[in-house]
Amino acid sequence: MENFAIYPAIDMRGGKCVRLIQGDYNQETVYGDSPFDMAKSFSDQGAAWIHMVDLDGAKEGQIVGGQFVIQAAKNLPANIQIGGGIRSEKDIANYLENGIERVILGSAAVSDPNFTKDMLKKYGKHIAIGIDAKDGMVATHGWLHTSETKAVELGKAVADAGAETFIITDIATDGMLSGPNVEGVLQMAEETGRNVIASGGISSLEDLRKLKAYYSHGIIGAIVGKALYEKRFTLKEALEEVKS
Repeated sequence: MENFAIYPAIDMRGGKCVRLIQGDYNQETVYGDSPFDMAKSFSDQGAAWIHMVDLDGAKEGQIVGGQFVIQAAKNLPANIQIGGGIRSEKDIANYLENGIERVILGSAAVSDPNFTKDMLKKYGKHIAIGIDAKDGMVATHGWLHTSETKAVELGKAVADAGAETFIITDIATDGMLSGPNVEGVLQMAEETGRNVIASGGISSLEDLRKLKAYYSHGIIGAIVGKALYEKRFTLKEALEEVKS
């Protein structure tokens, strides 16, 4: 990956594009009726990647919104990465066979380390590990539970198992437009020696600049959601910002 990448985010619930505040299903804003139209608009604006989340899937523990993801992967030039509800090899294989570039394992990385290890061995760079952290500890299952595991310890263990890419979401900042937890993301990149994508809290072009400053340390991209939907800046401005 040559450049710091911007991942515009599409969180899907009930077939619509939504944003939650700190992962709270009771604090939802609907931003669009069609995940595909949203993905197309991001792709048309120049996104090389699009980050999609199946919120229903994350909550149910099985894929719910897969058809929207596959529609985007098959019809758009952008690379798609998807998380939410992916619990089996069949789920992973189905997504990859349908043109999705990267599948995110989140809760499974905590609850089923052997499965995660097998999938990393088999699918390599097509698997990203999503670690959601709250005060440095791992949160799972749509953020409804905080585990006893330190995020960095989990990161190191999964890196040893072959993970190349991590997506680190800081729950305290997610959906809050309060700035990313740069220290936490940087710590993960430095302690695992792997590529890390930052998620949560990005509210300004300045936030993107801060993260990009650590590109050589392993912070290779940022997921941007609410800031785009609330028009803090445009996707085009974000892409320009990290190119310069």
